[in-house]
Amino acid sequence: MRKIISLLLLLFSLYAKENSYKMGSGVQIFSLPLYLGGYFSLEYKNIGNENLYKIDDLALLGYGSYEKISYMAELEYTGLYSYTRKDSYSYTQTNTDLHVERLYFDYNFDENYKLKIGKYNSNIGFWNLLPINVLRQTTSSPVSAEIIFPKFTSGIEAFYTSFNDYEIEVNLMLQNNKDIDDKYNNYKIDTHYGLGIEYEKDDYAIKLNGGYFHRVKSYISNKKLYYFLLSTKYDSDKYQFISEIGSQQSSKQSTTPYAGYLQGLYRFTQQHIGIIRVESYKNEVENRSDNIAIFAYTYRPIYPIAFKSEYQFHSLYRDNRVLFSISALF
Repeated sequence: MRKIISLLLLLFSLYAKENSYKMGSGVQIFSLPLYLGGYFSLEYKNIGNENLYKIDDLALLGYGSYEKISYMAELEYTGLYSYTRKDSYSYTQTNTDLHVERLYFDYNFDENYKLKIGKYNSNIGFWNLLPINVLRQTTSSPVSAEIIFPKFTSGIEAFYTSFNDYEIEVNLMLQNNKDIDDKYNNYKIDTHYGLGIEYEKDDYAIKLNGGYFHRVKSYISNKKLYYFLLSTKYDSDKYQFISEIGSQQSSKQSTTPYAGYLQGLYRFTQQHIGIIRVESYKNEVENRSDNIAIFAYTYRPIYPIAFKSEYQFHSLYRDNRVLFSISALF
């Protein structure tokens, strides 16, 4: 696998020199309907007297389209290297496991119907559809996007879209098998059924998601879980407001009675962006709840490169932290 990655990176460098290249758009291989790209993310975190320096993401992307078919393959190192310093001692950690984050094919029957097969980001809410760090506005992700539903699905997804002076999209996710890479998901699952409905008009969008998934190799009794998520978004040239709130439960108890966030964003310019996010959640399984306020600033010299900073205030005050990150898509 490492030899394959090295070969692909060599091809990328060779063709970037010979062809016109735009940052973030990848490089076309010969005249094939295949583009190679990638991204990386470096992160610094401070929690009390602990300082963490981390190569968080390093990924290679292959994607393209031909007639009615499009495809995506994403291989990623996550947590590749970290250096932690706390009080008078320090240590390093490495993780050289290469994961399959996404691997799927899309087939467009026409402008209304589409089918996806493979491993893909679960089409739930808005935040989960931005898996690449540089495309998100903050270094951290909301807790609700991590604990309510599986972030990835390995199976089939069917879409129906209706276009008028507004747009309605209905999607159905079906998984009845193990994950393509079950080490790269927030839940280890072998079943996932999900339904989503989204309404969008002008700058406004609202989305409803609900579903069921089954955990495997879980040491807790709650293996069959149900979730619900309501998401809204307003996005204009200067402002963006996005909110998601949901819950998770088993047949025996409410495992996560609520988890949600509201984020507001103001674009001072295309390069300078200010963000405020408030979050709240309660997790009955871990007997943990928290209220969080996040103040963040993002600088984009160009869109595929982001310098981000944020400070988090937690009601669990020992979790207060500072985050910085540098990320780029190439």
